[in-house]
Amino acid sequence: MKIFGNIGLALTIAKAFVGLGEYRRRIDNARAIGDKEEEKKAIFEACKHWSDKIVKYLNLDINVVNPENLPNDGPVVYVANHQSYADIVPFVNVLNHQVGFIAKEDLSKIPVFADWVARIRSLFIKRGDARASLDTINEGADLVKNGYSLVIFPEGTRSHSNKMAKFKPGALKLATKAKAVIVPVTIRNSYKVFEETGTATKNVKMDFIVHEPIDTSMLDRKELAVLSDRIEEIIRSAI
Repeated sequence: MKIFGNIGLALTIAKAFVGLGEYRRRIDNARAIGDKEEEKKAIFEACKHWSDKIVKYLNLDINVVNPENLPNDGPVVYVANHQSYADIVPFVNVLNHQVGFIAKEDLSKIPVFADWVARIRSLFIKRGDARASLDTINEGADLVKNGYSLVIFPEGTRSHSNKMAKFKPGALKLATKAKAVIVPVTIRNSYKVFEETGTATKNVKMDFIVHEPIDTSMLDRKELAVLSDRIEEIIRSAI
């Protein structure tokens, strides 16, 4: 992956994992005894610790728009556009609770990073494999039902710009299957952190626009049928 070919940024990401040992023990111990609240608390604190280092190194200015729409706790499914590898940073830095991600399978091959992606209750999805994707959707819905929050990027890949692709068919099935609250998020300018030049860029101002939550459990069949288009338009309208 190109992002890990940038030595300075790769070292920063690696160094950011230093000092997470105690969080790892807390997360693993809590999971082993079924203490969900302690597990989620430790995940949140670990992610904040890691992301603070990234934000400091890159001197990122994360501008949160409509912070009143941010839930204080989960479970919530965040649905966002996807411009950059940097998109994960505001989610784990700005939110006040645990959040995991639906991540592409390629990320599962990165030592240490992949372990932590899985540890925070994220899932890897295999593109082009319908059966495996359905298994991931079902697993993700179960996670949400059990109190864990997730982020979905329905475009399926990074746009590398302030443009936005169409949502993939069925991208929101995980959220509707779990009858979850969806929080749409528009991300602007995150592509300037890395994708614009192919190297780490500091002092980028990134907008993190939080739209009004949508409780899918309150929607009827007709509303559910157009939900993906509705959320896509909400996110696109703020780009």
